[in-house]
Amino acid sequence: MATVDSPQKAAQPVALPGLARALMSVDKLNQKTAEEIYKKSVSGRSSFIAELIGANVITSTDLAHTLSSIFGAPLLDVQALDRERLPHDLLDLKLCQAYRVVVLSKRNNRLIVATADPTNQEAAEKIKFTTQMGVDWIIAEYDKLIQLVDAAAKSSNEALDSIVSSGDFEFGDISVEEATEDNNEAAPNEVEDAPVVRFLHKMLLDAFNMRASDLHFEPYEHSYRVRFRIDGELREIASPPIAIKEKLASRIKVISRLDISEKRVPQDGRMKLKVSPDRVIDFRVSTLPTLFGEKIVIRILDPSSAKLGIDALGYEPEEKERLLQAINRPYGMILVTGPTGSGKTVSLYTCLNLLNKPGVNIATAEDPSEINLPGVNQVNVNEKAGLTFAVALKSFLRQDPDIIMVGEIRDLETADISIKAAQTGHLVLSTLHTNDAPTTLTRMRNMGIAPFNIASSVILITAQRLARRLCPQCKEPADIPHETLVEAGYRDEEIDGSWVTYRPVGCSACNNGYKGRVGIYQVMPISEEIQRIILRDGSALDIAEQARREGVRSLREAGLHKARIGLTSLEEVLAVTNE
Repeated sequence: MATVDSPQKAAQPVALPGLARALMSVDKLNQKTAEEIYKKSVSGRSSFIAELIGANVITSTDLAHTLSSIFGAPLLDVQALDRERLPHDLLDLKLCQAYRVVVLSKRNNRLIVATADPTNQEAAEKIKFTTQMGVDWIIAEYDKLIQLVDAAAKSSNEALDSIVSSGDFEFGDISVEEATEDNNEAAPNEVEDAPVVRFLHKMLLDAFNMRASDLHFEPYEHSYRVRFRIDGELREIASPPIAIKEKLASRIKVISRLDISEKRVPQDGRMKLKVSPDRVIDFRVSTLPTLFGEKIVIRILDPSSAKLGIDALGYEPEEKERLLQAINRPYGMILVTGPTGSGKTVSLYTCLNLLNKPGVNIATAEDPSEINLPGVNQVNVNEKAGLTFAVALKSFLRQDPDIIMVGEIRDLETADISIKAAQTGHLVLSTLHTNDAPTTLTRMRNMGIAPFNIASSVILITAQRLARRLCPQCKEPADIPHETLVEAGYRDEEIDGSWVTYRPVGCSACNNGYKGRVGIYQVMPISEEIQRIILRDGSALDIAEQARREGVRSLREAGLHKARIGLTSLEEVLAVTNE
C-alpha cells in the first residue's frame, strides 16, 4: 500500500498563484523555480511577487511590461504621478498597505487602481467589498509602487506626529467634557485615531493660548488647512494631511453632541475644554457641508470676558455715561448692532453683569447661549422643538421679569413682542444686524414695525466695531500727509500738530504690530427730536444728521478719535468703518 501511495503523493502538483502561472505561460519562469519561490513565500509569510523580485529571477520593469502584454492592461510609471493630487479618501490607507495598491481615480462606479500583481483576486474582492465599487487594474512596477505606498503612509503619520509632538503639550492634562457616553461603537476608532484626538486638543489649546476668537478647519480638493482668527485677522496655523478630514470631523461631532452620520446639512453644537482645575472654556461648534467635505468653525467663548467691566470695552467717557443712563432706566429697549464677531454679545453681557443684583429678575433667550452668567435665567432657542424667540419671550412675560435679553431680533413677531415688553415696564436688550445706529431704525421700519411703536420703545442704539489695538511696546509715530488725514475725516482745525497718529511695527510681544482689540462705538440715545423724525417716517440720513447735531459721533469719527489718542492706526480705522 505504501509503495503505491508514495509516487502518487510525489506527483501531486503545487497550487501555484496566478502570477506564477501567467509568467510560466510566456516562458518567463519555469515550474521548479516557481514552486521554490512559492514555498519560500508561504514559509516566510510574504507575497509571491516580493519573493520573486527579491530572488532576482525577473526585474520589476520586465515583470510590469510582461503582465501588461499578457492581460492587456495599461502600464503606468507611478513616479510621474503628483502625490498631492492622488485621492486619499476612496480607500483606507491600511488596505492600500496590506495589498500594495494605490487608488488613482474613480470613474462612475469603478475604481482605477495601480497594482504590480493583477492576478491577486483576494485584493480585488476585498476592495470591492469595502468600497462597493468595481476595480480596474493599472499595471505598475513593483519597487516604484512600494515606494509610493510607503511614502503615503509615512507622510500621513509624520505630518500628524510633527504637529502634535510639541514639548509643552501634555495630553493627560486636559479633559473634554460633555463627550457622549452612548457612542460605544466610536470608542475603538477613537483609540485607533489617537493622533487625530491629540491634534484636535493641541489646536484648541494653542488657539486659547494665542488669544484666538475662532478656529477654522477647512477642507479643499488637494489640501486641508487650519486657521485661527487672532485679533480679528485670520492666520494659517497648520496644514495637516487631507486624509484626516473625516476622522477630525467625526471627533469634533462626537464631543459636541452632533449627529456624526449627517454630513449633508449644517449643524450647531457646543463643547467644553478644561484647561485648569478651576478654568473651563466653552466652544461653539458650527459645521458646514462644502464641496470637498465639512468646514468646521469653532468659536471660543471665554466667560470671563463678560466680567471685565465696562471700562475694559473701550467706551469714551460720554459714551459710557449715555449707556449707563440707558441701562439704569426702568423700561425701554436698548439695541446693539454690528456684524458677526464685533463683540455685541460681550457688550450685552457686560451690561447684564452690571444689572445682575439679587432684587432683579433677568431672563435671556439666545441661539445658542454663549456666556454662562450665574443669577441670569438663560434659555437656548430650539427651532426644531418649537422653542423660538417669540415663544421664549411670551413665556418670559408670564414669569414677571424685570430685564429681558433677546439674542437677535430676526422677524416681525419677535420684534413685536420685544416692543410690547419694552412698552409695558420691562427693560429689553437685543441685537440687530445693521451697519450703524441710524439705519437700525429704518431696518425696524422695513420689518413692518409701526413708527409710533419704535419711537415709544427704543431708548438707545449702540453700533460697534472691533479694531486691532496697536502694540504699546513697538508702535511708532506715522508720518501721514495733511491731505490724507482730511480725506479720512479729520477737520482742518483738528489737525493742529498737537497730536500724532501711530503705525504698527511688530515685535516678539505682538502680531504684526497689533495686540488685542479695541471697541469703536456709536452710542445714539433716542432724543425727542429723533422721535419726531421717526414718527414722520424720516430717513436714516435725517436721523444721522440730527444725531450729529446732538453730539453723537459716527463710527468713522469714533474710530478717528481712537487713532488720534494712539490706540489704533489710521489704516485700521479705515478698514473697519465706512464714511
